Amino acid sequence: MTAGTVTRRATDDTARSARRRRLNTAGREMALLLAAALLYSLVRGVANDRVEAAFRHAEQVISFERSIGIFVETDLQGLILGHDWAVDAANAFYIYGYWPVFVFSLVWLITRRPAAYPLYRNAILASGALSLVIFAFYPLAPPRFLPEHGFVDTITLEATAYRDLNSPTFVNEYAAMPSLHFGWILLLGIAWIALARHAVVRALGVLMPLLMFASIVLTGNHYVLDAVAGGGVIAFGLTTSVLIERWKRGRAVDAAIAGARTDVSRRPRPPAAGIPAQRRGADDQLPVD
Repeated sequence: MTAGTVTRRATDDTARSARRRRLNTAGREMALLLAAALLYSLVRGVANDRVEAAFRHAEQVISFERSIGIFVETDLQGLILGHDWAVDAANAFYIYGYWPVFVFSLVWLITRRPAAYPLYRNAILASGALSLVIFAFYPLAPPRFLPEHGFVDTITLEATAYRDLNSPTFVNEYAAMPSLHFGWILLLGIAWIALARHAVVRALGVLMPLLMFASIVLTGNHYVLDAVAGGGVIAFGLTTSVLIERWKRGRAVDAAIAGARTDVSRRPRPPAAGIPAQRRGADDQLPVD
């Protein structure tokens, strides 16, 4: 067997091992996503039983936004309602700028930035967990359910197939706050800015959250305050994830120190200083006749 053959076999073994690791990682991530989907479904059932509370909370949000001068959703919608191309653009980004970008970004992180992936994965899970708690205890009807305030559901008007796919059987319609459409795209935009090598991709990381914020408001799916809350849960998720990573690094350092101490304690101790010299001195003495 030649050295080249051995090298090729070793390379093939390494590639197969890397593929197995990626498959194992994908399997674990699928399990996490399924668990999150199950939790979401359970919370969806709780929230759907509190429709009256969801509409009462909507009135509270509108009143609060008016009190601080940020109730601008209907004014912003008014800017695009007379322009079909603008409505279509807002609808398209709301629909296609979320799950496709979300999935693509996670695949990119897993395959191209695996060292950074746990930080963002944990941030998604932590922010999602907090959002589930908010959904359960503060159900909120989205603006599109309140046409009496001047809101228009642009997606139902122009993209009915999307609403059909997102039936109340599968989607919690009273989970407007926080907006994970905005929050998770903001998080993934941060990942693009921090980890992408090309300036164009980093610029897209800045642009994506801005466009998503515009789309969630212009389509009548979220209040401005929902986006603020979305940013808040992302800050919580990132902080939690950073603390987890620091804790993991601390454990790794402690384990390395403990291992080094164990290795040192197992090494044979050298003879005490001076003994060899004394022995040599005794052996070198000449016999006296």
